[in-house]
Amino acid sequence: MVLLITVIVLMSLKQWQVAGPLTIAFFVLLALGFRGYAVLQGFVFSAVIFACVAIALFYPQYFQQVYGYRLTVLIVPLIQLIMFGMGTGMSIHDFAMVFQSPRGVLIGISAQLLIMPIIGYVLASVSGLSPEIAAGIVLMGCSPSGVASNVRGPTWRCRLRSPPCLRYWLRSPPRC
Repeated sequence: MVLLITVIVLMSLKQWQVAGPLTIAFFVLLALGFRGYAVLQGFVFSAVIFACVAIALFYPQYFQQVYGYRLTVLIVPLIQLIMFGMGTGMSIHDFAMVFQSPRGVLIGISAQLLIMPIIGYVLASVSGLSPEIAAGIVLMGCSPSGVASNVRGPTWRCRLRSPPCLRYWLRSPPRC
């Protein structure tokens, strides 16, 4: 907890050189701590993802190119590979669950089309970031589903394969 408070204070003082490694250390230690409790073991992967995001946030130069090869070229093929993998893991039963739980579908669609854009707008308004970054935050809030939600579903033991089904209905959400 002390490490988290220290990170927040350093970030508010714009001490990025010190806050970066401490943020990464916080999430790594959080992941290691979660491993010790059976109730929290489902959050280990999420904490590791946050640590990786923190690394990319504070040290973006290591993720832009390798030996002169621009890594941005790999974005589309990797997303295609991930989507193909998710699609091959689905069955007719996954889509049947959507029809069996229309309440979950309505909750997911309303959350995706109302709550997420509103949260994106509020975060963009409050953050004080440049207009370009703020617009990106709002757009991300308006984007239906995503790769990260495909990771969260199995972690939270959802009965419905939400992201592919949500994209199917929006083009429906999980019943966890």
